Amino acid sequence: MIGLWIAIIFFNFIAFKTNKRLTSNQIVHIWAFTVAFQFLFDWIVEIKYCAYWYFDKGVDWKGIPSHTVLIAPVNMMLLNNFPFNSRFSKQAVTIACWTIGVIMYEAIALLPKPFGYFHLGWWRLWYDLLIVPILILILLGYYKWICKLERKAAIHINKREFRK
Repeated sequence: MIGLWIAIIFFNFIAFKTNKRLTSNQIVHIWAFTVAFQFLFDWIVEIKYCAYWYFDKGVDWKGIPSHTVLIAPVNMMLLNNFPFNSRFSKQAVTIACWTIGVIMYEAIALLPKPFGYFHLGWWRLWYDLLIVPILILILLGYYKWICKLERKAAIHINKREFRK
């Protein structure tokens, strides 16, 4: 449990201290999306198929912080530092580096108590080499969609102001 709280405090501190790109609206959207998507993904992989779990198998109150305040700041850091306007090769390297970082973090979370809180059933860390890039691409697509909606709303507001 100690490792989880250290990670939560560290990731949230870094995410909010270094944020230069994300607006408050985008942070709220990313946070809500992350929690909802993680609950859905973990409900299937963790609860239904027992591939991995936090603390204890099944639904567990101790696991709620893992699902609600751990991953969203990591997603904020990724989006804040992602090279959107760079070549595809630089974007691919960034996704690969973040994937390796996630795998390293999960390996640390597998440490014994009191620092570790993550447990593997039939899941293997190398599966993340396939899954994490897909999850990152879904997050990037969601973020781009939110940005597009914000631009569209700003244009709509500007047109309305112009008519007055």
